[in-house]
Amino acid sequence: MSKTVWILNGPNLNLLGRRQPELYGRETLADVEAACVALGAGLGLAVRLFQSNHEGAIVETIHAARQEAQGIVINPGAYTHTSVAILDALNAFEGPVIEVHISNIHKRESFRHHSYVSMRAEGVIAGLGTEGYQAAVRRLATLLA
Repeated sequence: MSKTVWILNGPNLNLLGRRQPELYGRETLADVEAACVALGAGLGLAVRLFQSNHEGAIVETIHAARQEAQGIVINPGAYTHTSVAILDALNAFEGPVIEVHISNIHKRESFRHHSYVSMRAEGVIAGLGTEGYQAAVRRLATLLA
């Protein structure tokens, strides 16, 4: 039986490919999903994507992941820098967590340099574009092996 990995995305990532393509690239969230599902299948992982602009929906999805997923990849978007609620939900999840950011948050505004999620994550990937999601899936495959 394959292990399940959930990829969770926060606010505005539904606009990926259309919002600031010079910063985030032209790939859409559907492109990210297709690449990660295909990669996951090759690694023996079932991959499921979720995106919400609402903090509570992300928290509830993390709660659901406690029963259904063995690992989480999360790009919390702007909630990275503000959400103790997402951190608390991740702390209740027993599997590995990898944090992903499409841009290099450390080259951006100073308020983006702090991440609540990093306090829980086994790894942080930033600045690899949408390829960072695939790197995170590969890392979870190793951690879950």
